[in-house]
Amino acid sequence: MSSSSLALDLREEILRLKRERNAVILAHNYQIGVIQDLADFVGDSLGLSYHAQDTDADVIAFCGVHFMAETAKILNPTKTVILPDREAGCSLEQSCPATALESYLKEHADRNYYVIAYINCSAGVKALADVICTSGNAIRIVEQAPEDRPILFVPDANLGAWVMENCDRKMDLWQGACYVHVEFTRNSIQKIKDEYPEAKVVAHPECTTAVRLMADEVCSTEKMITYCRDAEARDIIVVTEGGMLHRLRKEVPGKNLIAGPTENCACADCRYMKMNTLEKLHACLETLEPQIEIPENIRSRAEAAVVRMLEQSK
Repeated sequence: MSSSSLALDLREEILRLKRERNAVILAHNYQIGVIQDLADFVGDSLGLSYHAQDTDADVIAFCGVHFMAETAKILNPTKTVILPDREAGCSLEQSCPATALESYLKEHADRNYYVIAYINCSAGVKALADVICTSGNAIRIVEQAPEDRPILFVPDANLGAWVMENCDRKMDLWQGACYVHVEFTRNSIQKIKDEYPEAKVVAHPECTTAVRLMADEVCSTEKMITYCRDAEARDIIVVTEGGMLHRLRKEVPGKNLIAGPTENCACADCRYMKMNTLEKLHACLETLEPQIEIPENIRSRAEAAVVRMLEQSK
C-alpha cells in the first residue's frame, strides 16, 4: 500500500474515532498541514481559546503545544482534553517557571504588580496572573490595566516591547523569548527583500525589534490572513513559524507568500509544534491519552485570568 493510501486510511480512522468519542479537533496555525486539514477549527491562541470555551464536545483533541491544551482544560474542567504528544512544550513557557515568577513577586511585593501573562505560559503562571493576553489582543488588554499599579508583563519581552511601542503604558518585562522568532534577523529578511524588492513584510510581534522595524505590518497570525488578503502587493514575506504558510496559501490564493528565512534555515519550524503527527493524533483519540490534568486550586485561579481576558477582548 502506498504512503498516500496509508495516510488516507489514517485520516479516515481519525474521523471515525472523532465521531465515536464526540470529539473536537483544534489545531494551531503552526501545526503540520495534514493536521490543519483535518481539524474542526484552525486558528491562533485567542481563536482557539474561544472555541475551547464554547465547544459541546466531550473530548478536546488539542493539536498544539502543552500550554494550549492546558488552556482548554482550564476552560473545560469536566471535559477530557488530550494532546497528541505530551512533550510538545514551548520555549516561552519554559522561560518563566511558576516557581520563579512566584518568588519574584514575593521579592517585589512592595511593587504590587499587576501581572499580565502572555498566553504562552503554564497553568501555574496563569494562576499567578491578573489577566492573560494573546498577541492578537495584547495592546487592548494592557490599555485596560489599572492606572494605579505597575505592570509586569510575562514572559515574552519582545511582545511586551512591541506593546509599549503601540500604547502609552510602561511595563516591566520578563526576559523570555520564543526561540523560533528570535532566529529571524534583519540580514536574513533583507536577503529576501533584495530578491523581491517590491515585497511587503508581515511579522509576528514575538520577533526582535530589528525585524519588527523592517515590517510593513506587525500582527498576530490570525491578522496576517487579513493583511495578506488585502495587501495590493503580490509578494509578501511572512515572518513567523513556517506552519502558518499552509493556511495562508489555502486562504489567500494568487499571492506569492514567502516564508521568512532565518540565518540558518529557509523556513523556521518550531520543533515542539511539529511533534504532533497524524499517527499520534490517532493514538490519542484511540486511547484518550495523554490527558491534561490540572490541580483545581491552580485551574480555578488560572480560569479567572483567562476569562477576564475573554471578557476584555469582546
